[in-house]
Amino acid sequence: MTHAETIHAWNEPEGIHPRGTLIVLPGRGEHPGAYERFGRRLATDAYRVRIATEPGQVAELLLDEASDAPRVLVGADTGALWAASLAAQGAPGLDAVILAGLPTGPAAPPATGERSVDRDQDLALRSACPTYHGLLDRDGYRPGALAEPVPPELLSAADLAAITVPVLALHGADDTVSPLDAARSAYAGLPGTRFVSLADTRHDVLNDTSHRTAAATVVLFLERLRLSPALPEIARAEPHGSAA
Repeated sequence: MTHAETIHAWNEPEGIHPRGTLIVLPGRGEHPGAYERFGRRLATDAYRVRIATEPGQVAELLLDEASDAPRVLVGADTGALWAASLAAQGAPGLDAVILAGLPTGPAAPPATGERSVDRDQDLALRSACPTYHGLLDRDGYRPGALAEPVPPELLSAADLAAITVPVLALHGADDTVSPLDAARSAYAGLPGTRFVSLADTRHDVLNDTSHRTAAATVVLFLERLRLSPALPEIARAEPHGSAA
């Protein structure tokens, strides 16, 4: 079986030319099926979505002539660290990265303060969205995985300052696994990075109750990226007031 045969995929609507390729790298305890809703939504806007869990899959997709540009890595949790490390190394074929819920330290304890959590506690750490809970709580889901230490070599390889492609950073304002203040410090002062926090959102920022806003933010970033790596503004807030 080839890498391509093992990758979960969502394609653009029939008759529509694809506008780009997103390669999603899941995080701790997740499985590809948890991104079904995200994949379908982005595919509706003509962005092809692929889930990759092995380095060979990522390299294949980035260099595959069938993967329409821009080619963007979307990493969640430790997948965000993986995406950042590949970008820092200058992965061939990569046009941008989207980092969701980036861990900023070796580990964060569960909200209970215990070393492990049960299923309900783990789901609550991740998201308040019951639909996402149903997508995640299937074969391949590992409750308590967010309490696992982040490999130090992965943290060190994710050198944000070394990334030269555009970055969209998404973070939940109510993330207790990777707190917002620590993430804000990690991204501070980095050129080419747009850092967006989502209100009332927990760790799985792409899959919480604000998932529509997260997806819309991703699409706006992609549309700007298609115009130029400089990310020119498309939607501009114009000053206005009552007529004199």
